[in-house]
Amino acid sequence: MANMKNAEKRVRVIAKQKNINNEYKSSMKTAIKNVDKALAANDKTKANDNLKVAIKKIDKTTKAGVISKNTSARYKSKLTKKVNNME
Repeated sequence: MANMKNAEKRVRVIAKQKNINNEYKSSMKTAIKNVDKALAANDKTKANDNLKVAIKKIDKTTKAGVISKNTSARYKSKLTKKVNNME
């Protein structure tokens, strides 16, 4: 355990920020899974709608600094390709 007052505060702040980061990441992953479910159901309109939501969540997660720009670009590219290649 931390011995100094500022170290104790840092532990509290880090724990709080970790929860916020986990919320961003889990909502992003849920949005990505929704796109995959729509793809599995072969529903193009739902997949497009879910893709827009997923891209928005990915961008918010990137802006918050939880994932890097390259990771976000990779996620968005992969999802968009899947939806566009859908028949």
